Amino acid sequence: MNLKNGFLDIPIDPQLDIFEEIAKLKKEKKAIVLAHYYQEPDIQDIADYIGDSLGLAQKAATADAEMIVFAGVHFMAETAKILNPTKKVVLPDLNAGCSLADSAPTDLFASFKAKHPNHVIVSYINCSAEIKALSDIICTSGNAEKIIESIPEKQPILFAPDKNLGRYLNKKTGRNMLLWDGACMVHEIFSVEKIVKLKIRYPKAKVLAHPECEEAILNMADFIGSTTQILKYSQQDNSKEYIVATETGILHQMQQKTPQKLFIPAPPNNNCACNDCPHMKLNTLEKIYLCMKYEQPEININEALRIAAKKPIDKMMEISRAAGLVM
Repeated sequence: MNLKNGFLDIPIDPQLDIFEEIAKLKKEKKAIVLAHYYQEPDIQDIADYIGDSLGLAQKAATADAEMIVFAGVHFMAETAKILNPTKKVVLPDLNAGCSLADSAPTDLFASFKAKHPNHVIVSYINCSAEIKALSDIICTSGNAEKIIESIPEKQPILFAPDKNLGRYLNKKTGRNMLLWDGACMVHEIFSVEKIVKLKIRYPKAKVLAHPECEEAILNMADFIGSTTQILKYSQQDNSKEYIVATETGILHQMQQKTPQKLFIPAPPNNNCACNDCPHMKLNTLEKIYLCMKYEQPEININEALRIAAKKPIDKMMEISRAAGLVM
């Protein structure tokens, strides 16, 4: 079975109940579907676990399954394979990449690292296996502050690849980390002007923002956190209206958890009303069904690279457990 354009392009009987077929395949193949919050609602609804990068990494590390179907982007499926070398890991569409991960090419980053040999390398999990292998510790937006605080104050740190998250962490921790110049295409284009207009229309609405957003957006936020932290905040907070500055997929979970509240997607500085990640949205129910049925596209990693990339992830898991940051 050959891949076409990075995914299985095979006709599906329109009469087929894909939800039912996916449920059957889970049992037949002893498979688990892991989905990121940014996936479309139907995919979130068929997932065995939905989470952010930290939760997905923790779940992938302990997955009791023979096959892991990753409804997310490439670096996430790659991380699952790094943690589960003996299990089959499949990604519905190999084109589901990440602009942030792409912003740190291995050769350029290796040269940058070589110029700063006394720095500890802390890399955001949104990076390739090659960048992970060049790092000392991995972090997610959910544990980044704890990771930075675990490093002695006098130890210089090089943080990659997200400059916005790095800048936010410098402000939160009082550090002066050297930052790689990378960013997420989704979180980079929120419009301050349009959010101000929304605030005029919804004066009681709180702004919830992901730390990958630019500083001007974070300065407007009532709460800043990872997708899981934003979701929990919206459940526990007493407000009834929220403007949400992160990828729109999270709104499905927010609405499910607290249907009585209003969640408004923060608009980008283009003609769209909301902000979707084009890579995340490449995954569809049809592609998930096909990749489960035919067990392709499969993620494979060179063993030497896998071992090198696993070390900083293990360090992250160790610090996260010590800090009580578990699922």
